[in-house]
Amino acid sequence: MSTGNGVQGSLEALRERNRLLVVDTLRRHGTLTRSELARHTGLSRTTVASLLADLQARGLVVEPPRGGSTGTRGRPPSRLRLDPSAGGALGIDFGHRHVRTAVADLSSTVLAEAAVPVDVDNDADAALEVSADLVERVLDEAQLDRCRIIGAGMGLPGPFDRSRGLIHSASILPGWAGRDPAQELAQRLDVQVEVDNDANLGALGELMFGAGRGLSDAVYVKLATGIGAGLILGGRVYRGSTGIAGELGHVQVQRDGPVCACGGRGCLQMVAGLPALVAHAREVHGPELTNQRFLELVHSGDFGARRIVGDAGRAVGRVLADLCNLVNPQAVIVGGELSVAGEPLLAGIRESIDRHALPDVARAVEVKAAVLGERAEVLGALVLVIGDTERLRSAGLAALSDIG
Repeated sequence: MSTGNGVQGSLEALRERNRLLVVDTLRRHGTLTRSELARHTGLSRTTVASLLADLQARGLVVEPPRGGSTGTRGRPPSRLRLDPSAGGALGIDFGHRHVRTAVADLSSTVLAEAAVPVDVDNDADAALEVSADLVERVLDEAQLDRCRIIGAGMGLPGPFDRSRGLIHSASILPGWAGRDPAQELAQRLDVQVEVDNDANLGALGELMFGAGRGLSDAVYVKLATGIGAGLILGGRVYRGSTGIAGELGHVQVQRDGPVCACGGRGCLQMVAGLPALVAHAREVHGPELTNQRFLELVHSGDFGARRIVGDAGRAVGRVLADLCNLVNPQAVIVGGELSVAGEPLLAGIRESIDRHALPDVARAVEVKAAVLGERAEVLGALVLVIGDTERLRSAGLAALSDIG
C-alpha cells in the first residue's frame, strides 16, 4: 500500500505551519528582513525565501517601498510586512459607560477607532446596536471590506464565564443577565466573536503595545469602579478553568467592611475602588465631588486626596503581595481610571509589596503605570483576534489563499 499521499500530506501540513509561523512573526514585529525572519523563526534562509514567495503570491506579504539613502555602502536588505489590505480584525470594548471600537490590519496597525458614551451596564440592546454602528463607521474610515475581517474581539467590564458563554455575575452587568454576548454581537456583525473581560484585554493590550512589551510574566491591575487583574504567565493570559481568574477586587480585606455587589463583605473594590475613594473625599469636599474632580485634587497636591489614594494603593498592594508570592511576576502594571492618580497610588502599592511579599519576589517585580490609558482594552480586543494563530489558520490563511 502506497504511503506517498500520506507523506505529501504531512509535508504540506508542515509547510502550512511554517507559513503560519512566518505570518505570526511578521505580525509581532511589523517589518523584518529575510535574515531577521530566519533568526526569529529558526527556519533556514532557503525555507524562509520559499515561504515568502508563496505568501507574496497570495498577496498576504508585501515589500514596502524603500526609503531614502541609509548612509551606508551597498544596497540595504529589503524588508517585508503583512499587506494591510489582506485582512483585518475588529476590537469592541464595552466599558461601564462607553463603547469603543477599533479596526486593525493583521500586523496590528490600528486603521480607525471611535467611541461613544452609552449605559452598557443596564441596556445591553442599546450597547450592542451602538457597537454595530461604530463598526460600520470604522470600516468605512479604514476603507476595509467586511469580507476581509477574520474576527472580532469583545471586552466586557465583568467576569465572563467562557465555559458557558455567559456573564458570570448579573449583579455587575444587570442588563446582560442570561444573554450570550458573543452570539448576539456575531449576529449583528456577521463575523465570529470572541469575548473576554476588560482586565484580561487590558493585559493583552499592554503586553503587545504598552508597558508590558518584552515581558513574559506580569500582572495587569485595572483600578476603576471595580478592581480586576489580568495575569500574563509564560507570555499568555491565564484565565483559569472557567475564564474568571483575576477577580482581585473580590478578595476580602475587611472582615466587617461594607457589603459588595457580589454578596461578600469587605471586598477590596469596596475599599480601594474609585467610588469608595470619592465617597471618602466627599466628607471634606462636599457631596457634589465627581470622580474627575477628585483626580484633579490628587494632581494638584491636595493632602487629603493624596492620602486617600495612598491608602488605597497600600490596600491593593497588600493583596498583590500575596499574588506576587504565588506567580513571581516581572512587573505589576497599573491601569484603569484610577491609575492617572500617579505616584501616590504607585508608591502605596510598592510599599505594601516590599513589606509583605518575599524579599526575592519583591526585588524581582517592577511596579509601573500602564501607558495605553483608556485604549488598553480595545487594543487588547484586537490582539485577542490577531494573536490567535489557530484563527489565522482557519479564517486567515485559508480565506486569503484566493487573494491576488
